[in-house]
Amino acid sequence: MATYARSVERLIAELSRLPTIGPRSAQRIAFHIIRTRKEEALALAEALREVKERIRPCRRCFNLTEGEECDICRDPRRDRSVICVVEDPYDIGPIERTGEYRGLYHVLGGALSPLDGVEPEDLRIAELVERVRSEGTRELILATNPNTTGEATAMFIAQEVRELPVRVTALASGLPVGGDLEYADEVTLGRAFAGRREL
Repeated sequence: MATYARSVERLIAELSRLPTIGPRSAQRIAFHIIRTRKEEALALAEALREVKERIRPCRRCFNLTEGEECDICRDPRRDRSVICVVEDPYDIGPIERTGEYRGLYHVLGGALSPLDGVEPEDLRIAELVERVRSEGTRELILATNPNTTGEATAMFIAQEVRELPVRVTALASGLPVGGDLEYADEVTLGRAFAGRREL
């Protein structure tokens, strides 16, 4: 026998399929939705429907867009000679919020992970190499995640474009601003030393 009405159980089950949402969180969200005004709940449902119907990958960089090209690719103020390579579309937001980067992006769609069955042909690496060849890219910034799969992906891409006239760089890694040395792990501290710069 179900604890709640069938529609409530279904909502909880669907919500619990979302990443990082367990059964308890799903239940809390479900009851929050039930308690909200009908218009608010329907607005959420409409937003979900709309995003699934309208959003598609940009034909150039594979960021999310409603048109053929995303706003970043269409922006004439962007530096078209620099491409920042990220794993997923949600990696673009934090970079944009820094206000430090004014180039274009390329979304790979993940990272190499042979153990998980993710091979180079499963990612948009070939499309990236073609962009570098055809768009006159001067610099390729590899902003993959600083983990084993991200670094393996960055190394693979660097190898793929080594014959092309493009500068390949990676994001610096090290200590966070405001961090204390005593709390830094050895890998982070080691990278901070390796990436030190003159003042």
